[in-house]
Amino acid sequence: MNFIITATQDAVKHLYNQDIDETVINLQETRKEFEGQVTIVVFPLVRFSKKSPEQTADDLGKFLQENVKEVEGFNVVKGFLNLSIAQSYWINLFNNQLLADDFLSVKLNGQKVMVEYSSPNTNKPLHLGHIRNNLLGYAVSELLKADGYDVVKVNLVNDRGIHICKSMLAWQKWGNGETPQSTGLKGDHLVGKYYVVFDKEYKKEIEALVAAGNTEEEAKKNAPLIKEAQQMLLKWEQGDEEVVQLWKKMNGWVYEGFDVTYKKLGVDFDKYYYESNTYLLGKDIVEEGLSKDVFFKKEDGSVWIDLTADGLDQKLVLRADGTSVYITQDLGTAQMKYDDFHMDKSIYVVGNEQDYHFKVLFLILDKLGKSWAKGLHHLSYGMVDLPSGKMKSREGTVVDADDLIAEMVETAKQKTEELGKTNDFSDTEKETLYSTIGLGALKYFLLKVEPKKRLLFNPAESIDFQGNTGPFIQYTHARIKSLLSRADYQFSIDKTAITQLSDTELELIMLLAKYPHELAEAAKAYSPAYMANYLYEVAKLFNKFYHEVPPIIKEENAQVKQYRLNICKLTADVIKRGTQILGIEVPERM
Repeated sequence: MNFIITATQDAVKHLYNQDIDETVINLQETRKEFEGQVTIVVFPLVRFSKKSPEQTADDLGKFLQENVKEVEGFNVVKGFLNLSIAQSYWINLFNNQLLADDFLSVKLNGQKVMVEYSSPNTNKPLHLGHIRNNLLGYAVSELLKADGYDVVKVNLVNDRGIHICKSMLAWQKWGNGETPQSTGLKGDHLVGKYYVVFDKEYKKEIEALVAAGNTEEEAKKNAPLIKEAQQMLLKWEQGDEEVVQLWKKMNGWVYEGFDVTYKKLGVDFDKYYYESNTYLLGKDIVEEGLSKDVFFKKEDGSVWIDLTADGLDQKLVLRADGTSVYITQDLGTAQMKYDDFHMDKSIYVVGNEQDYHFKVLFLILDKLGKSWAKGLHHLSYGMVDLPSGKMKSREGTVVDADDLIAEMVETAKQKTEELGKTNDFSDTEKETLYSTIGLGALKYFLLKVEPKKRLLFNPAESIDFQGNTGPFIQYTHARIKSLLSRADYQFSIDKTAITQLSDTELELIMLLAKYPHELAEAAKAYSPAYMANYLYEVAKLFNKFYHEVPPIIKEENAQVKQYRLNICKLTADVIKRGTQILGIEVPERM
């Protein structure tokens, strides 16, 4: 609607002899209860007119109607000027822009962005919380790609530390040489099993020590198992060959398991970083910070930064014994990632329990004078709850990602077979369809909610062929593809064929025209929810259009039939492109 912005600038110049910037002009879609399609918010313009909002709106409306051929009428509601745009404008827009080859194409912006997501621990399988992280990270990456960025997807794997040693030690003590091959378990499941075993045995030792007269805190510190795990970590850090080999073997099992889950989820990475390679990084940055007086050293030799003036607190960046803390490692890793890729922006997809950590990390890097620190962003997201309550990995009550995926596919199978619409599908086609629907339901349910919001995930509710769900959007796409196939559709445009649109046709063309704007807004906000809910509106409105117009297949006027089939084709293309960005597949038939 650039022509309305330009025309409004001309109107203010002509009527009030004032030059205004286009940023002053606020355009909105006209509310459905009023006549028109585009609304100008007049309140910011009264300082130029020196008149009431209503009089200013009336002045502008008359000028635009007289001087802009696309504006065929207007009405004023308080400080809002509602414009009726000629049907010829929307028909030309549809024919010349929306049906053009480049309408859904990517226009590169020359900027590089890194998205870090997944970041699992190698002591347990991926769970429901990881699923939200992975789907969010992948969808944000694809949104940014579609908005023109050169995107690098990275995964920083937490493959070292006391939690890893707990699984290793438990397997060593009670595993009897079990392997993924001998048990038939995925490697990450096998290692996760021994993380749970460790916790159970550790609790037994704590109980025994408490019964012998120790306090609970003393018992937690002095239990033989935790001391052995700490000793194992020390040996790993010293490069003990036996411990390192066990670590490599068990991590190898986990990576093979993760790869299977990542493939099921349809997510990928361009680069992996491993904490075992990065945990010593950052010490040089600490020295740099000391030399710049950004950090200070306490009497015991520990190094700190004072952020109280910034509303935070004092933060330890190096222990007195010279060992790193998490923030040290993250400072070094941030520098390493920038050195590797020189990106303009870097997005960390991490749960909101780390909000404070990232405030501190970004502030320190900024105080160190890192030019790239301004481009760092923490995409904070809320936890996922189930109707049954919270999850705890160490107690084995976690909702396993693989189990949830399998449950979603099975539920999709049951609900689809109840409808009886797959009787002519082969067994292979059925299995592919059930997987597509089940995963589409899971992904859409998790992505349609704003990232910052905590959400309650109910698998049964997510698979519904009506309402704001993935399967409803998938079904709409399949319905369109079936229609196009039955119509033996071939693309062509007759730009003189149509001169009049029904209300629903006009509404659908306007909504489809918003795709580039919705994409840009979603990318700017790092929010796949924008795109998900836009696609739902498209699917919902298409179904209204489909039911309101006479049967398209039976339309005798060839020009009208072609034009309506073009609307159908564009709708299918928008749905397919949008869902592709979200990592959701849409079937050709279902």
